[in-house]
Amino acid sequence: MTIVMPLSRPRRSAASRLVAAGLLIGTVDGLWAIVLTFIYGRSLTRLWQGIAATAFGERMFDGGASTVLLGVLMHFGVAFAWSAVFLLLVTRSAWLRRVLDSPHGVLKVAAVYGPMIWIVMSAVVIPLLTRRPLVITGRWWIQLAGHVVFVGLPIVWSIWRGARGATAA
Repeated sequence: MTIVMPLSRPRRSAASRLVAAGLLIGTVDGLWAIVLTFIYGRSLTRLWQGIAATAFGERMFDGGASTVLLGVLMHFGVAFAWSAVFLLLVTRSAWLRRVLDSPHGVLKVAAVYGPMIWIVMSAVVIPLLTRRPLVITGRWWIQLAGHVVFVGLPIVWSIWRGARGATAA
């Protein structure tokens, strides 16, 4: 008779979970943004400069590599910020931890958290920074739906996976 016992990884620290989540979401969401940029027929330079222009104005489109780098850094900064918010929510809410432990809990939470991020960013943060009102178009709805898979899921999965530890056969 053979007994197979799963190997268990210890819970990761909050800091390591935050780093993993921030890097994962920054990368996954960034790749998704790149794909959408190609679909919409725009340039990668304009994508990243557009992110920088959100906070620093239209002059970012006149910059070169430095404004592209600024946009990439801002993108990852936002990814880390939303990951930190979720980490705080998980550590403070027993109800949220119970939902995450339920069947398909990560997907349930991601289906709410990802779109919530897009709504807050597109309806509050970006309009405040650019002084332009929210305009809802087909692309806005694509972003809303995409934020379940490309934003919410990586954040929720990576933060929760690290909180519970992982098992492997």
